[in-house]
Amino acid sequence: MELKRSISASMEAEKPLRRYGAVEETAWRAEGLGRNQLDIISMAETTMMPEEIELEMAKIQRLREVLVRRESELRFMMDDIQLCKDIMNLKKELQNLVAIPEKEKTKLQKQREDELIQKIHKLVQKRDFLVDDAEVERLR
Repeated sequence: MELKRSISASMEAEKPLRRYGAVEETAWRAEGLGRNQLDIISMAETTMMPEEIELEMAKIQRLREVLVRRESELRFMMDDIQLCKDIMNLKKELQNLVAIPEKEKTKLQKQREDELIQKIHKLVQKRDFLVDDAEVERLR
């Protein structure tokens, strides 16, 4: 048993240490490079100065802000269109009920007419709020 331990210990001592890549062998030599070459950050296909990267990041940030604003405007427009469609459908149904002479209307039809008027009123208020909100967003 003792012999096995000493043999395995001696074999482990003879094995070279495993190294992945050339991490320990890489040395950066900055002596021969000028200051401009040290400032360059290398990327996959291009090399850019830090100032150029900062300018590009600022452009991307402004573009992102414009796109977020536009997305918000489009969402408001979609909501407005949907509300207008809903209002128009309710108005059509209300017109059909209003076309019936008052004496011929059933109690259910009169109730439905009142419900439609209330629903239309709520949707118009909701749309007004949406338009005001969109205007505030636009002015920001």
